[in-house]
Amino acid sequence: MVKNALRLIFGLCLYSVGIIMTVKAQIGYAPWDTFHYGISGHVGLSYGVTSIAVGGIAMIIAMVLGEKIGIGTVLNMTMIGILCDVILQNQWIATPESYIGKVMLLVIGLLVIAFASYFYISSGFGAGPRDSLMVGLSKRLRLPVGACRNLIELSVLATGWLLGGAVGVGTVLSALLMGVFIQLVFRLMRFDVKSVQHMTFVWKKQPVSDIEITEK
Repeated sequence: MVKNALRLIFGLCLYSVGIIMTVKAQIGYAPWDTFHYGISGHVGLSYGVTSIAVGGIAMIIAMVLGEKIGIGTVLNMTMIGILCDVILQNQWIATPESYIGKVMLLVIGLLVIAFASYFYISSGFGAGPRDSLMVGLSKRLRLPVGACRNLIELSVLATGWLLGGAVGVGTVLSALLMGVFIQLVFRLMRFDVKSVQHMTFVWKKQPVSDIEITEK
């Protein structure tokens, strides 16, 4: 349990670093980052706080759709948002001056996210709120998970762009490379995502027969 908890925390920290690397490349944000920045620019909240708020909404919708969540879901929603703000505010990652440097920073950031996904998912503490939403919609709409993911990401990308989020070459690279990098990392680490049994919170309604009723 302790080993898996450390794996979860390390994965989330690494994920935050990867996200900010792609953001600081400044050649276009990934779909969800475009959405977060688009909203934050209108409501006056930081990127991290906006990310937490969006993650909370996604988690609630996923729960309504019948998906179970775990401590990993909650930590994914909160830790990544907080750590992203800390990294941004302290300017720990700088934007390269050359365009090639920006592309390299984005690609390395995507690779970092892929490794972070391995550590986070393999801990078995529950899927992230956005992934849970994707799975919940897939079940409810009876569509493949990939189709639901594309539908969600296209929707948040379009909305984020309309709200002023940056879309560019980095957005295209993120869409093309993220899945490839995750597959390569999982293969390198010999990790089968289907073998993970996630620990989730379970809410059970107490049967009427189990409720003690007393009359005074």
